[in-house]
Amino acid sequence: MRCLFLAPLKAPDHPVPSGERTMARLFVRLLERLGYTVELASHLTSFAPDPDPARWPALDERAREEIRRLLAARHGEDGIACVFTYHVYYKAPDLIGPRLAAALGVPYVIAEPSRAPKRANGPFAEGHARAEAAIAAADLLLTPTAADRDMLDRLKSPHQRIFDLKPFIDPTEWPNRGLLRAISKDRPARLLTVAMMRPGDKLASYRQLGAALAGLDGEDWTLDVVGDGPARAEVEAALAPLGARVRFRGAIAGRAALGEVFSAADLFVWPGVNEAFGAVYLEAQAHGLPCIAGNHGGIADAVKAGETALLTPPGDIPAFRAAVAELMVDGERRRAMGEAAARFIGAERTLAAAATTLAQAFRASGIILPEIAA
Repeated sequence: MRCLFLAPLKAPDHPVPSGERTMARLFVRLLERLGYTVELASHLTSFAPDPDPARWPALDERAREEIRRLLAARHGEDGIACVFTYHVYYKAPDLIGPRLAAALGVPYVIAEPSRAPKRANGPFAEGHARAEAAIAAADLLLTPTAADRDMLDRLKSPHQRIFDLKPFIDPTEWPNRGLLRAISKDRPARLLTVAMMRPGDKLASYRQLGAALAGLDGEDWTLDVVGDGPARAEVEAALAPLGARVRFRGAIAGRAALGEVFSAADLFVWPGVNEAFGAVYLEAQAHGLPCIAGNHGGIADAVKAGETALLTPPGDIPAFRAAVAELMVDGERRRAMGEAAARFIGAERTLAAAATTLAQAFRASGIILPEIAA
């Protein structure tokens, strides 16, 4: 039994690491855990960070060509359970999935769909219309955040089912997760952030982080920064006022090496401007790190506010600074939150937990499960 997998924003085999690629890979692994053979049906991406209506006719034609190719390659084939697309929104509509599923006569599933009616008019209207058409056509929507769920419920198609599938990780990728860390007053508190260095929201987050931490000069702390990208010079400028406290680690390849960095830290700090939910918060918590973040988007669905993380009002620099200062000086609370974070991920946000939820959603939607999951 096979699933045809699509990722219109970023394919799971894309060479550049990111949270988007991480989650695409996790969904492939999730489907495989249920017993499916997962086939990446197309590498066509529709991601449009800048609105340009002139690009859509050519993309639509490429999508039609891909559908013709896929149907020709599967003439007379059976054993396809569904077409499964990861992440659809107005900047990355699915141009293939709805028509491919309809032509094959199989269910169409979207994980992490996002509807934004305010984009129906204006420069992103073309992308919005295509995303809306795909989401409306889906038989099953899997949503990771309460914010997205609210809008999906309001605009739900009559034939659709909607299931909550909260953000998750695969703990087996992280050999150092959950290690107990020593709390010591004899060394600086070790802050950590892990994020790509690119223009837009990531750079805005780095700038907010720099502004917040600049007010902590009287405290004893260091900051490790893991990440790289085209905006590195701007990120270094944003953090320059922090001086020698900052150590730029660059991009770190491999889960084991990155896990060692997580395990050596005391506190994960990242404002998360406009994060959908932020896979990195899950990874930090799995390593027993309490998190401090802005209450953007679906970040609240990736943590337990007050128990594993402190969430501050979006863009509120003094509040973010105060939250960091609060946990830096209270080692015992930091330890308790870190232990709660590791328990939270281990009990609720694993691949196994997600597989149970997905199997329930598939059964309810009439999607054929392999024998091992049925």
